[in-house]
Amino acid sequence: MGNGHSTRRAVLGFGSVAAGIGIVGGFGQRPESDADCTSGDDGTTDETNAPVDVRGAIYFPSRAFNTFQMWNGYDSDVIERDLCYASRINLNALRVWLSFEAWQREPTRFGLRLEHFLTTAADHGLRVLLGIFEGIGANPSHHTLTNRDPVTARPVFSPSRKIMEQSKRWHLPREFIRWFMDRYRDDSRLLAIELINEPCWRPWKLQFAEGMFRTLWNQRGRVPLSVGSTNIENNEQYRKWGSEVFQCHSNFGHTKKNYRNLLKRINAAERRFGRPIWLSEWQCLKPPRRGQGTHPPNYSSLAPLIRRAGVGNFFWSLMVKPAYQVYRRRQGLLSGIFHEDGAVWSLDDARAIKAMSGDPSFSGEERQEWPEWAKPVERSLTD
Repeated sequence: MGNGHSTRRAVLGFGSVAAGIGIVGGFGQRPESDADCTSGDDGTTDETNAPVDVRGAIYFPSRAFNTFQMWNGYDSDVIERDLCYASRINLNALRVWLSFEAWQREPTRFGLRLEHFLTTAADHGLRVLLGIFEGIGANPSHHTLTNRDPVTARPVFSPSRKIMEQSKRWHLPREFIRWFMDRYRDDSRLLAIELINEPCWRPWKLQFAEGMFRTLWNQRGRVPLSVGSTNIENNEQYRKWGSEVFQCHSNFGHTKKNYRNLLKRINAAERRFGRPIWLSEWQCLKPPRRGQGTHPPNYSSLAPLIRRAGVGNFFWSLMVKPAYQVYRRRQGLLSGIFHEDGAVWSLDDARAIKAMSGDPSFSGEERQEWPEWAKPVERSLTD
């Protein structure tokens, strides 16, 4: 398959945005506030002089706990509000996953929602690293897909294990890939197309991912292809499949020295491979430990290191919410910059993230309190 010869700037160049919009509203949690999300910040920057060229966040609406909930309960007002918040800290990218299960249920409506999302992102200067499948979480059942209890709700991998393990069922996810690629293989609103997030943990997921990448490669267009990789080394395998943009995940650093060494390795690997490597998951210094209370966001502990290294990146997560993984939630981990009403958890964090654009200025309300709807998680930590 491909040799991934695109240069770093060629892959990352911001092109023209396709026109057209499909508005779908009223399917999820309504906004809590009508506050002007751009108040006090113009959300613009000179991209040519920014110290970090890809400045992104992983995005789920605050009260969506998995990909199915995001797309099945899609609310256009919430999306427009949240993506406006992203522009306040000069982000230019988002990492988001689709939902095979939501597409199967209502393909036409799913398509309208995806189009609205991409158009809204483009309106705010955001290009999207869009994942087709998710490799992390629980097997998708009616309960796991729809459970919204903030204490027990879980991410779900997609598609199901039954489909991933049995190649005779692969025609279903292949149909989803073809549906998506027919529409978006050349779409300039996309930064890259990620086949699947972290497929390496189970052999049956890895086998499925390799088979699906062949279909993705055969459907390829101008948008570069990628795989959500846990580390730099796994990209060697994905490069053989045809991956053109590499990723690695390092959510926590035990020491700043160790994290600097990781960033140096990323810089060196970019030079060696001749293609970008995005730090597509990161959070803070010092991983959480169960029984040690809550662990609030602390992006300012790592953001300056990432900025100085100039590494393209996506942090967990744009919106303040309990951790994606239940075991991290039980450790008291809270992620995010923005509350639903536009207040930020930490002004220091917002400024540290925005500084990656070359502009560290940020003004707004700071509120270091768990959202009311998430307080059952906070209370569960002391039970």
